[in-house]
Amino acid sequence: MKLLRTAIFALLLAATLAFASGAGAALIGVYRNPMENKGQLAQILKLSGERCARGGSEGALTITIGKATKECSYRTPVLGRDLEIGATMRLLSKPQVPKSVQRSVYLALDLRAGGGARYQLAVYPLQDKAQIRKVLADGSIEYLDIEKKVVGVGVAEKPNQLRLRAFNITAGEEKGTCQLFAYLGGQLIGEATDPGAGELSGQASGFSLGSAKVAKGVGATVDDVVVRVPSPY
Repeated sequence: MKLLRTAIFALLLAATLAFASGAGAALIGVYRNPMENKGQLAQILKLSGERCARGGSEGALTITIGKATKECSYRTPVLGRDLEIGATMRLLSKPQVPKSVQRSVYLALDLRAGGGARYQLAVYPLQDKAQIRKVLADGSIEYLDIEKKVVGVGVAEKPNQLRLRAFNITAGEEKGTCQLFAYLGGQLIGEATDPGAGELSGQASGFSLGSAKVAKGVGATVDDVVVRVPSPY
């Protein structure tokens, strides 16, 4: 019941915010999950993915992509339009997969997810690359920002402390435009604006493990998940 109240509280906040939506906006944490026990792991629900395996290992959620699958996505219990999500994600080194697949594997955070659409921060551990992108319900992708040679991207077994923020501008000529900011370990690594924010109707927050190619056997861990909302509200 406490968890349900947290989710509803975040949703109500997101519906009534009036704030400055820049990178320096003050934030309030409304959900935290260190993935330390079965109860905390059970709070994370599958969002999409044909064949995806999940489990718990050393205080983290483990995700493994299955047969004929490119992406596995999961969501937190927090719903809302203007949120920031953070998580520590690690690409696992075993089992081994072809190098051609490894380079296309990404760790991702998702906001405003629903019906297959979402905003997504995708980090490629074996390419030192990060993308802020808008995934539409038909599967098409609009690349809002692409950053190469990103310093600090962790290779296999190394942690990537990721954050993605998506806040709408609430006043002026750009009212309704979404501002997106992406962070790695506290460093701003990408930013974008999207005047077509209304094309995304989803409100789920979560994370994904994926690849541009079928990636059977690729695995990752996720822990220290946190969701924040803007302040004041």
